[in-house]
Amino acid sequence: MKKGTFVLVACLAAALTFGTFAEAGYKIVNLPKNLGNPYFDACNKGAQEAAAELGDEVIYQAPSDADATKQIQMINALIAQKVDGIMVSANDPDALVPVGKKAMKQGIVMTSYDATIGEGGRKVFANPANSEGIGRGQLALAAKLIDYKGEIAILSAAAGMPNQTTWIEWMNEEIKKPEYKDIKLVDTVYGDDDDTKSYQKMQSLMKSYPNLKAVISPTTVGLAAGARAIEDAGAIGKVVITGLGTPNQMRKFVKNGACPAFLLWNPVDLGYLVTQITHQIIAGEIKGEPGETFTAGRLGEYTIPENTIILLGPPTEFTKENIDDFDF
Repeated sequence: MKKGTFVLVACLAAALTFGTFAEAGYKIVNLPKNLGNPYFDACNKGAQEAAAELGDEVIYQAPSDADATKQIQMINALIAQKVDGIMVSANDPDALVPVGKKAMKQGIVMTSYDATIGEGGRKVFANPANSEGIGRGQLALAAKLIDYKGEIAILSAAAGMPNQTTWIEWMNEEIKKPEYKDIKLVDTVYGDDDDTKSYQKMQSLMKSYPNLKAVISPTTVGLAAGARAIEDAGAIGKVVITGLGTPNQMRKFVKNGACPAFLLWNPVDLGYLVTQITHQIIAGEIKGEPGETFTAGRLGEYTIPENTIILLGPPTEFTKENIDDFDF
């Protein structure tokens, strides 16, 4: 064989080998509740990080608004495309079970994160933190911010969202404790994870309840919209908002006092975790069954519990003292 021919064949062989390697990864879809949500954008950042480490492709898509029917339609389309895995933050836990079962019958690995699909519709659920702790923690933080006295309200996302509903249930349990005897929960309203609607709902709360002291918004969209409404109304110092948000989104409002403090786990880590889990189930490294232990990259070792709900870890309280230490 001539030297030139040998070099050409070697190059072709290397190219073919590289191409095989590049295509060896899995196609996984990250399907959150809706697009345009900074929280889910941060989750996707972690998903892309894990995908790069694992050699997978993570496709980020979701409905424009938080609608379970649209999620079902998208999952059906993904089944037809024969993707390897789908990671879902469910808009409705029960509504997505049938399509989740359908996907798994077709050999697609279904996992959920942030907000679970109901029993039978997924393999495992990557939960940001203990739901009870998140719900009780938000109520406790709001109480601390108003010195345990005054009227409070809740500005949630959409009614029926599993995580929102559970957190609010725990807030209602927490407020029964003696230390909150001087706090009155006057209303719970829903902004449907829409910025404009959440802003308007916050305006209505301040108008309807002139003695309102604090609002809890367990959603990044509602928290930012509510803080902006407080700022625009010149109500900083009169009303505060707290809940769940992202540092980059809330930095201004933490520093100007509209939202003196809020809670959140690291959504980048959550997206990273669920992608690690999904990959390992697809690859057959684990089955997603109770008792299995696996290593989730830089996050370390986890064991799948009996209820198949894997906890990321405790949330962080963000204040003006530490918010500049975070960038997501």
